[in-house]
Amino acid sequence: MPQPKTRWDIFCTVVDNYGDIGVTWRLARQLVAEHALAVRLWVDDLRAFERICPALDIRLEAQWQEGVEVRHWSGEWLETDAADVVIAAFACQLPSACMDVMAARETPPLWMNLDYLSAEDWVVGCHGLPSVKYKTVQKYFFFPGFQPGTGGLLRESGLLERRRLFQQNREAQRQFLQGLGVEPAGDARLISLFAYENAGLASWLDVLAADSTPTHLLVPEGRILGDVARWLGVESLAIGEVNVRQALTVQVLPFVRQDQYDQLLWCCDFNAVRGEDSFVRAQWAGRPMLWHIYQQDEDIHLDKLDAFLALYTKGLSPDAAEAMNGLWHAWSSGQPIGDHWLAARKHWPELQEHAEAWCLEQALQADLATALVQFYRNWI
Repeated sequence: MPQPKTRWDIFCTVVDNYGDIGVTWRLARQLVAEHALAVRLWVDDLRAFERICPALDIRLEAQWQEGVEVRHWSGEWLETDAADVVIAAFACQLPSACMDVMAARETPPLWMNLDYLSAEDWVVGCHGLPSVKYKTVQKYFFFPGFQPGTGGLLRESGLLERRRLFQQNREAQRQFLQGLGVEPAGDARLISLFAYENAGLASWLDVLAADSTPTHLLVPEGRILGDVARWLGVESLAIGEVNVRQALTVQVLPFVRQDQYDQLLWCCDFNAVRGEDSFVRAQWAGRPMLWHIYQQDEDIHLDKLDAFLALYTKGLSPDAAEAMNGLWHAWSSGQPIGDHWLAARKHWPELQEHAEAWCLEQALQADLATALVQFYRNWI
């Protein structure tokens, strides 16, 4: 008889609109599709989830989406059994009733805290270590990361090959963009912009507008739209709206599904991204990028930014590395980035080659889902 599937529970508290649910939704689907696991995804905010999974019915307490059992994690804990593996994403707190059920199992489950992504050195030393214990259930730290000795990055099987074929197919790109209502001029530079509010944006748009090369800026609806509207001198921007200022065309895109966002990144020459999920997807796009890291108290996010840049710029020439450091630091500090952008543009071919090389280097590591499964197999 076939062995029953190993059952996994993933708990997600939506903190930053889409980053937390974006990561856990990708992970849940991959565990089902590539590792034949039974996965329940517990989410406290179904409205945020619906934005990246339009098929979701926010009225339901339980439903199936793409092979994943989705549960609404409401204030009251629904009495149910505990899974073989329990993942608390990003240090979310499990209900005490749930933890009691976990402890009551004859064989305690593997309990893991899937932490935020960081390139800091200490991550390697802490990855996989035991954390707190609840009765008979031991929790472990699990850190995604960029270096050997960490949990790696989310990467579906065949992702880079699909990306390569898509980027080689100009007609496929044209049709995809056309489906979003985008028809860039043939000589236009394509840039995607997904970011938090940023006072440094205006200086960048000024430089792009004055450039001799036309730019088509694609802005998925989100928090940066207010700053874009202010620069354009309008009160608000609607989905599909196109504004032209000198060499710069600005177009607002609808919030798209995760697979469509991947293709958007693949189409663009440069991607400005935010948070964690889009940050990782931009790296898999193999194109030069700019990261707006999530701001934290006492500027501790800048330590994370420095740690990543130390790794990412290692293969660049000193001048190109200096330009990228300046650009990323100014952007994440809300400072004008126009001059930093011009400095980075001087090294464009090198930055393009480096983005692809970094992508391929990261792909040498096991992906996050596979690393989680291997951790469980070693644990049992």
